[in-house]
Parts: sequence; structure tokens; C-alpha cells
Amino acid sequence: MSTARALRFAGFPPEALQFFRGLARHNNREWFLPRKPMFEEKVKRPMWELVEALNASLMQFAPDYATDPAKAIYRFYRDTRFSKDKSPYKDRIAASFPKRGLQEGAGLYVAVSHKDVGIGGGVYMPSPETLLAIRNHLAEHHEEFRRIASTRAVRQLFGEVQGEQLTRVPKGFPKDHPAEDLLRFKQFLLYVELSADVAATPELFVEVQKRFRAMAPFVEFLNAPLAQGRKPAARVPGLLQCP
Repeated sequence: MSTARALRFAGFPPEALQFFRGLARHNNREWFLPRKPMFEEKVKRPMWELVEALNASLMQFAPDYATDPAKAIYRFYRDTRFSKDKSPYKDRIAASFPKRGLQEGAGLYVAVSHKDVGIGGGVYMPSPETLLAIRNHLAEHHEEFRRIASTRAVRQLFGEVQGEQLTRVPKGFPKDHPAEDLLRFKQFLLYVELSADVAATPELFVEVQKRFRAMAPFVEFLNAPLAQGRKPAARVPGLLQCP
């Protein structure tokens, strides 16, 4: 898709939000199967087009994060094997944009439902090895991280860095380390929820791409210490995950 065409993304049709409102009341195969063609046409296809549009934009400022829509868009079917909630379908459609060449690391994320539009980036469930690599990088470059996380664009569009934190500085780092507040993070996230109404307008693309642009340095900082050149996994485990 050309950049010019991508920038004309029109938004999701009203039927997409209607679909999710119905699914919230009837999350079962009996309800979904007769409406699967509607899902494919009114929900999945627009998400595919949104990913293509975002890829065209990413090529201008973060080309390593442009991702094939077939790989970017999450499966709509839930894995219920280890969950008490046996609802077979997710309550949103989502896509992630990992950095090319990383098996695990930080990435960008967007999700659409009848409740909200979620936009974010960072690392959500890093492995112990990845978390240690990021903490070591933070310990040495915390001033750079603070500059990135406190830019006007980041503060206005996201607010503060989010994520679960330890109550104490992790083992291996001095208790009085100047980055002790950052080292306690177990996740490093920028995330915001917008009104679901924006999903049905061309402003969806505008709102997502400007936030992707704002947090690209944040995501790139988190990926800097991670090994390069490894074959990407089918789903990057460290990324924000669709519920």
C-alpha cells in the first residue's frame, strides 16, 4: 500500500463496534459463527488496513517496527486451557509491532473494542534475562531514559511510565543507585485509552501514528541492550498482550 493511500484510512465501520457490543453479551460459538463473515469484513479487514497505514507511517521514523499485518494482528480466539473464563473470543482486536530481528523485546501496540481504543508500547512480560539486560542498560543510561520519558510529546500523550514495580531495588544493584526508582520496574509501559468513538473516524490513524512517533525513542531505548540478529518469534512474548 502506498503512503498516500495509507494516509486515507477511513476508520472502522459502525458495524465493528456493534459487533463487539453484541459479543460482550454473547461470547459463544453459537452467536459468533453466523456473524463470522461480518467479523472478517467489518472488523478484521479494517484492522488489516490500519496496520498497513501505520506501516507506511513507521517507514518514515521507525522502519524496523513495520510488521506484516498477518503477523501483527493477534489471534481473535482465546487460549482458555488454563483460564477459568472459557469465553472463546477476545473482546477486542489488537496488533503489535515488534522490532525486526528481536525474538523478545519492546514494541508498539494498538487495540480496538466497543469500550475504548488502547495505544501503547514497551515491554509487558519480559523474561528474566531481558529484564536484567534492560535494568543494566538503565543503570548506566538512566539520565537518557529520563529525558526520553519526560519529553513534552510523551507527557502530553501518555503521562508517566507505567508498570508493576518491586518495593525494593532488585538484587545486584546498590540501594542508593541514582536510578533506583527505575530499576524497581518489572514492566516498562506507555499506555493510554481513548474513546471508542474515535475508532469509527479517520482520526483513529492520526491518534495512533502520532503516539507511535512520540514513543518510538522510548521503545528503541528498551531494545538497545537486547541481542540482535535472532529469528523473530511468532509472537513476541515481551510485548503488550491482548487480554
